[in-house]
Amino acid sequence: MPPGARTYRLHTSRGGFAVVDVPPAEGTEPKGVVLSLPGFTGSKEDFTLVHAPLAARGYRSVAVDGRGQYESDGPVDDESAYTRAQLARDVLAQAEALGPDVPLHLVGHSLGGQIARAAVLEDPSPFRSLTLISSGPARISVSQEQRVTLLRDALARMTMAQCWEAILALGPPEEVGGPARGVGGREHLRRRWLGTSRAQLMATGWQLCTEPDLVDELAAVPLPFHVLSGAHDDTWPVPDLDAMAVRLNAHRTVVVGAGHSPAAERPEPTARALAAFWDGLQAHRGGTATGTATGSRSPA
Repeated sequence: MPPGARTYRLHTSRGGFAVVDVPPAEGTEPKGVVLSLPGFTGSKEDFTLVHAPLAARGYRSVAVDGRGQYESDGPVDDESAYTRAQLARDVLAQAEALGPDVPLHLVGHSLGGQIARAAVLEDPSPFRSLTLISSGPARISVSQEQRVTLLRDALARMTMAQCWEAILALGPPEEVGGPARGVGGREHLRRRWLGTSRAQLMATGWQLCTEPDLVDELAAVPLPFHVLSGAHDDTWPVPDLDAMAVRLNAHRTVVVGAGHSPAAERPEPTARALAAFWDGLQAHRGGTATGTATGSRSPA
Protein backbone atom coordinates (compact mmCIF):
# COMPACT_ATOMS: atom_id res chain seq x y z
CA MET A 1 0.00 0.00 0.00
CA PRO A 2 1.15 3.61 -0.57
CA PRO A 3 2.38 5.74 2.38
CA GLY A 4 -0.39 6.75 4.74
CA ALA A 5 -2.84 4.07 3.59
CA ARG A 6 -5.32 3.01 6.25
CA THR A 7 -7.71 0.07 6.53
CA TYR A 8 -10.63 0.63 8.87
CA ARG A 9 -14.38 0.41 9.25
CA LEU A 10 -16.22 3.42 7.86
CA HIS A 11 -19.11 4.11 10.22
CA THR A 12 -22.30 5.24 8.47
CA SER A 13 -25.99 5.60 9.21
CA ARG A 14 -26.45 2.14 7.65
CA GLY A 15 -23.68 0.34 9.52
CA GLY A 16 -19.94 -0.15 9.15
CA PHE A 17 -18.11 -0.87 5.90
CA ALA A 18 -14.52 -2.06 5.50
CA VAL A 19 -12.44 0.40 3.46
CA VAL A 20 -8.93 1.06 2.24
CA ASP A 21 -8.30 4.82 2.44
CA VAL A 22 -5.24 6.33 0.75
CA PRO A 23 -4.55 10.07 1.13
CA PRO A 24 -3.11 12.33 -1.57
CA ALA A 25 0.65 11.99 -1.86
CA GLU A 26 2.71 14.30 0.31
CA GLY A 27 3.38 17.60 -1.41
CA THR A 28 0.43 17.35 -3.82
CA GLU A 29 -2.56 19.67 -3.83
CA PRO A 30 -5.69 17.76 -2.65
CA LYS A 31 -8.23 17.70 -5.47
CA GLY A 32 -11.02 15.48 -4.21
CA VAL A 33 -12.08 12.07 -2.99
CA VAL A 34 -12.69 8.93 -5.04
CA LEU A 35 -15.15 6.30 -3.76
CA SER A 36 -14.66 2.99 -5.61
CA LEU A 37 -17.12 0.07 -5.58
CA PRO A 38 -15.93 -3.45 -6.56
CA GLY A 39 -17.69 -5.95 -8.78
CA PHE A 40 -19.35 -9.33 -8.35
CA THR A 41 -17.20 -11.72 -6.24
CA GLY A 42 -14.76 -8.79 -5.84
CA SER A 43 -13.55 -6.64 -2.97
CA LYS A 44 -11.87 -3.33 -2.15
CA GLU A 45 -8.48 -4.93 -2.91
CA ASP A 46 -9.34 -4.91 -6.63
CA PHE A 47 -8.35 -1.21 -6.63
CA THR A 48 -5.04 -1.71 -4.81
CA LEU A 49 -2.85 -0.90 -7.81
CA VAL A 50 -4.53 2.40 -8.72
CA HIS A 51 -4.32 3.97 -5.25
CA ALA A 52 -0.73 5.21 -5.56
CA PRO A 53 -1.04 6.79 -9.02
CA LEU A 54 -4.29 8.49 -8.00
CA ALA A 55 -2.65 9.74 -4.80
CA ALA A 56 0.23 11.12 -6.87
CA ARG A 57 -2.32 13.18 -8.84
CA GLY A 58 -3.81 14.63 -5.63
CA TYR A 59 -6.79 12.34 -5.12
CA ARG A 60 -7.74 10.64 -1.88
CA SER A 61 -8.71 7.12 -2.94
CA VAL A 62 -11.24 5.13 -0.88
CA ALA A 63 -12.20 1.59 -1.91
CA VAL A 64 -15.01 -0.15 -0.03
CA ASP A 65 -16.34 -3.66 0.55
CA GLY A 66 -20.08 -3.44 0.03
CA ARG A 67 -22.61 -5.00 2.36
CA GLY A 68 -21.80 -8.72 2.67
CA GLN A 69 -18.59 -8.43 0.62
CA TYR A 70 -15.40 -9.84 2.17
CA GLU A 71 -14.75 -7.76 5.33
CA SER A 72 -18.06 -5.88 5.49
CA ASP A 73 -20.81 -7.51 7.51
CA GLY A 74 -24.08 -8.64 5.98
CA PRO A 75 -26.77 -11.30 6.41
CA VAL A 76 -25.71 -14.78 5.29
CA ASP A 77 -29.16 -16.07 4.31
CA ASP A 78 -31.39 -13.02 3.77
CA GLU A 79 -31.24 -12.03 0.10
CA SER A 80 -33.65 -9.12 0.66
CA ALA A 81 -30.78 -7.22 2.32
CA TYR A 82 -29.01 -7.10 -1.06
CA THR A 83 -31.60 -5.61 -3.39
CA ARG A 84 -30.27 -2.94 -5.70
CA ALA A 85 -32.16 -0.27 -3.74
CA GLN A 86 -30.63 -1.37 -0.43
CA LEU A 87 -27.11 -1.42 -1.86
CA ALA A 88 -27.62 1.99 -3.45
CA ARG A 89 -28.64 3.47 -0.10
CA ASP A 90 -25.49 1.99 1.43
CA VAL A 91 -23.44 3.94 -1.13
CA LEU A 92 -25.28 7.17 -0.31
CA ALA A 93 -24.57 6.56 3.39
CA GLN A 94 -20.89 5.98 2.61
CA ALA A 95 -20.78 9.23 0.66
CA GLU A 96 -22.36 11.08 3.58
CA ALA A 97 -19.80 9.60 5.99
CA LEU A 98 -16.90 10.74 3.80
CA GLY A 99 -18.08 14.33 4.17
CA PRO A 100 -20.27 16.76 2.25
CA ASP A 101 -17.63 19.44 1.70
CA VAL A 102 -15.24 17.65 -0.69
CA PRO A 103 -15.57 16.87 -4.40
CA LEU A 104 -16.61 13.20 -4.40
CA HIS A 105 -16.13 11.14 -7.56
CA LEU A 106 -18.01 7.82 -7.65
CA VAL A 107 -16.43 4.84 -9.45
CA GLY A 108 -18.04 1.43 -9.94
CA HIS A 109 -16.52 -1.66 -11.53
CA SER A 110 -18.89 -4.15 -13.21
CA LEU A 111 -21.61 -4.95 -10.64
CA GLY A 112 -20.28 -1.98 -8.65
CA GLY A 113 -21.06 0.22 -11.63
CA GLN A 114 -24.69 -0.85 -11.64
CA ILE A 115 -24.91 -0.23 -7.89
CA ALA A 116 -23.29 3.18 -8.39
CA ARG A 117 -25.81 3.93 -11.14
CA ALA A 118 -28.68 3.06 -8.78
CA ALA A 119 -27.24 5.36 -6.09
CA VAL A 120 -26.94 8.26 -8.55
CA LEU A 121 -30.48 7.69 -9.81
CA GLU A 122 -31.74 7.87 -6.22
CA ASP A 123 -29.73 10.97 -5.27
CA PRO A 124 -26.95 12.46 -7.42
CA SER A 125 -26.31 15.42 -5.11
CA PRO A 126 -23.34 13.95 -3.14
CA PHE A 127 -21.30 13.29 -6.29
CA ARG A 128 -19.22 15.38 -8.65
CA SER A 129 -19.05 12.65 -11.33
CA LEU A 130 -19.77 8.98 -12.08
CA THR A 131 -17.29 6.59 -13.74
CA LEU A 132 -18.47 3.18 -14.91
CA ILE A 133 -15.61 0.70 -15.36
CA SER A 134 -16.49 -2.33 -17.50
CA SER A 135 -20.13 -1.95 -16.48
CA GLY A 136 -22.77 -2.15 -19.18
CA PRO A 137 -26.21 -0.77 -19.90
CA ALA A 138 -28.29 -3.76 -18.81
CA ARG A 139 -27.95 -7.50 -18.11
CA ILE A 140 -24.68 -9.32 -18.68
CA SER A 141 -23.89 -11.31 -21.84
CA VAL A 142 -25.46 -14.72 -22.41
CA SER A 143 -22.17 -16.55 -21.84
CA GLN A 144 -21.59 -14.77 -18.53
CA GLU A 145 -25.21 -15.28 -17.51
CA GLN A 146 -24.66 -19.02 -17.93
CA ARG A 147 -21.58 -18.89 -15.69
CA VAL A 148 -23.37 -16.87 -13.00
CA THR A 149 -26.34 -19.25 -13.13
CA LEU A 150 -24.02 -22.23 -12.62
CA LEU A 151 -22.45 -20.46 -9.66
CA ARG A 152 -25.83 -19.68 -8.11
CA ASP A 153 -26.90 -23.31 -8.57
CA ALA A 154 -23.71 -24.48 -6.85
CA LEU A 155 -24.21 -22.04 -3.96
CA ALA A 156 -27.70 -23.45 -3.45
CA ARG A 157 -26.33 -26.99 -3.00
CA MET A 158 -22.82 -26.65 -1.58
CA THR A 159 -20.95 -24.90 1.20
CA MET A 160 -18.77 -21.91 0.38
CA ALA A 161 -15.67 -24.04 0.94
CA GLN A 162 -16.97 -26.76 -1.38
CA CYS A 163 -17.77 -24.17 -4.04
CA TRP A 164 -14.24 -22.79 -3.80
CA GLU A 165 -12.73 -26.22 -4.40
CA ALA A 166 -15.08 -26.76 -7.33
CA ILE A 167 -14.08 -23.40 -8.83
CA LEU A 168 -10.38 -24.28 -8.60
CA ALA A 169 -11.04 -27.69 -10.19
CA LEU A 170 -12.34 -25.96 -13.33
CA GLY A 171 -8.86 -24.84 -14.36
CA PRO A 172 -6.19 -22.14 -13.85
CA PRO A 173 -7.37 -18.69 -12.67
CA GLU A 174 -6.67 -17.04 -16.03
CA GLU A 175 -9.22 -19.40 -17.57
CA VAL A 176 -11.70 -19.63 -14.71
CA GLY A 177 -11.70 -15.94 -13.79
CA GLY A 178 -14.32 -14.74 -11.30
CA PRO A 179 -13.44 -15.34 -7.64
CA ALA A 180 -10.27 -17.29 -8.53
CA ARG A 181 -8.63 -14.32 -10.22
CA GLY A 182 -7.61 -10.94 -8.83
CA VAL A 183 -5.09 -8.89 -6.88
CA GLY A 184 -3.59 -10.41 -3.75
CA GLY A 185 -2.68 -14.05 -4.40
CA ARG A 186 -4.47 -17.34 -3.99
CA GLU A 187 -4.78 -17.30 -0.17
CA HIS A 188 -6.26 -13.80 -0.14
CA LEU A 189 -8.74 -14.79 -2.85
CA ARG A 190 -9.77 -17.83 -0.83
CA ARG A 191 -10.27 -15.71 2.32
CA ARG A 192 -12.27 -13.19 0.33
CA TRP A 193 -14.51 -15.90 -1.08
CA LEU A 194 -15.11 -17.50 2.31
CA GLY A 195 -15.72 -14.09 3.88
CA THR A 196 -18.39 -13.09 1.39
CA SER A 197 -22.06 -13.69 2.17
CA ARG A 198 -23.77 -16.46 0.24
CA ALA A 199 -26.97 -14.38 0.16
CA GLN A 200 -25.06 -11.42 -1.31
CA LEU A 201 -23.71 -13.59 -4.13
CA MET A 202 -27.10 -15.16 -4.81
CA ALA A 203 -28.94 -11.84 -4.87
CA THR A 204 -26.42 -9.83 -6.87
CA GLY A 205 -25.84 -12.70 -9.30
CA TRP A 206 -29.55 -12.75 -10.06
CA GLN A 207 -29.52 -8.97 -10.50
CA LEU A 208 -26.68 -9.17 -13.03
CA CYS A 209 -28.79 -11.58 -15.08
CA THR A 210 -31.94 -9.44 -14.99
CA GLU A 211 -30.75 -5.79 -14.84
CA PRO A 212 -32.92 -3.55 -17.05
CA ASP A 213 -31.56 -0.86 -19.36
CA LEU A 214 -31.60 2.38 -17.34
CA VAL A 215 -29.26 4.40 -19.53
CA ASP A 216 -31.90 6.92 -20.59
CA GLU A 217 -32.82 7.56 -16.97
CA LEU A 218 -29.16 8.02 -16.08
CA ALA A 219 -28.58 10.35 -19.03
CA ALA A 220 -31.18 12.71 -17.55
CA VAL A 221 -29.09 13.15 -14.38
CA PRO A 222 -26.99 16.37 -14.46
CA LEU A 223 -23.60 14.74 -13.81
CA PRO A 224 -20.51 14.22 -15.97
CA PHE A 225 -20.07 10.55 -16.91
CA HIS A 226 -17.03 8.50 -17.84
CA VAL A 227 -17.27 5.04 -19.41
CA LEU A 228 -13.95 3.18 -19.12
CA SER A 229 -13.20 -0.38 -20.15
CA GLY A 230 -10.53 -2.67 -21.50
CA ALA A 231 -10.16 -3.27 -25.19
CA HIS A 232 -11.93 -6.63 -24.87
CA ASP A 233 -14.63 -7.80 -22.49
CA ASP A 234 -16.90 -10.85 -22.50
CA THR A 235 -19.15 -9.61 -19.69
CA TRP A 236 -20.51 -6.70 -21.74
CA PRO A 237 -19.33 -6.45 -25.37
CA VAL A 238 -17.15 -3.38 -25.97
CA PRO A 239 -19.44 -2.09 -28.77
CA ASP A 240 -22.28 -2.04 -26.24
CA LEU A 241 -20.13 0.05 -23.90
CA ASP A 242 -19.31 2.39 -26.81
CA ALA A 243 -23.01 2.81 -27.55
CA MET A 244 -23.82 3.42 -23.88
CA ALA A 245 -21.20 6.18 -23.74
CA VAL A 246 -22.81 7.90 -26.72
CA ARG A 247 -26.24 7.69 -25.10
CA LEU A 248 -24.81 9.22 -21.90
CA ASN A 249 -22.76 11.85 -23.76
CA ALA A 250 -19.97 10.40 -21.61
CA HIS A 251 -16.23 10.66 -21.85
CA ARG A 252 -15.05 7.27 -23.19
CA THR A 253 -11.73 5.56 -22.47
CA VAL A 254 -10.55 2.20 -23.79
CA VAL A 255 -7.50 0.84 -21.95
CA VAL A 256 -5.30 -0.96 -24.44
CA GLY A 257 -4.17 -4.41 -23.29
CA ALA A 258 -6.84 -4.72 -20.59
CA GLY A 259 -9.90 -6.95 -20.34
CA HIS A 260 -12.71 -6.82 -17.80
CA SER A 261 -10.57 -5.48 -14.92
CA PRO A 262 -8.48 -2.53 -16.15
CA ALA A 263 -7.65 -1.32 -12.61
CA ALA A 264 -5.93 -4.64 -11.89
CA GLU A 265 -4.63 -5.49 -15.36
CA ARG A 266 -3.38 -2.07 -16.50
CA PRO A 267 -3.42 0.14 -13.38
CA GLU A 268 -1.15 2.98 -14.53
CA PRO A 269 -3.02 3.92 -17.73
CA THR A 270 -6.33 3.33 -15.95
CA ALA A 271 -5.39 5.71 -13.13
CA ARG A 272 -4.09 8.30 -15.62
CA ALA A 273 -7.36 8.20 -17.54
CA LEU A 274 -9.42 8.55 -14.36
CA ALA A 275 -7.38 11.47 -13.02
CA ALA A 276 -7.33 13.22 -16.40
CA PHE A 277 -11.13 13.05 -16.55
CA TRP A 278 -11.50 14.53 -13.07
CA ASP A 279 -8.82 17.16 -13.70
CA GLY A 280 -10.74 18.19 -16.81
CA LEU A 281 -13.91 18.64 -14.79
CA GLN A 282 -12.08 20.87 -12.32
CA ALA A 283 -10.68 22.95 -15.18
CA HIS A 284 -14.19 23.42 -16.60
CA ARG A 285 -16.06 24.12 -13.37
CA GLY A 286 -17.37 27.33 -14.90
CA GLY A 287 -19.44 25.38 -17.44
CA THR A 288 -22.43 23.10 -17.01
CA ALA A 289 -22.05 19.69 -15.38
CA THR A 290 -22.61 17.82 -18.63
CA GLY A 291 -20.66 20.24 -20.79
CA THR A 292 -17.35 18.57 -19.98
CA ALA A 293 -18.45 15.17 -21.21
CA THR A 294 -17.86 13.79 -24.67
CA GLY A 295 -19.02 10.72 -26.51
CA SER A 296 -15.67 10.34 -28.26
CA ARG A 297 -13.62 7.16 -27.79
CA SER A 298 -10.04 7.65 -26.63
CA PRO A 299 -7.37 5.03 -25.84
CA ALA A 300 -5.30 4.89 -22.68
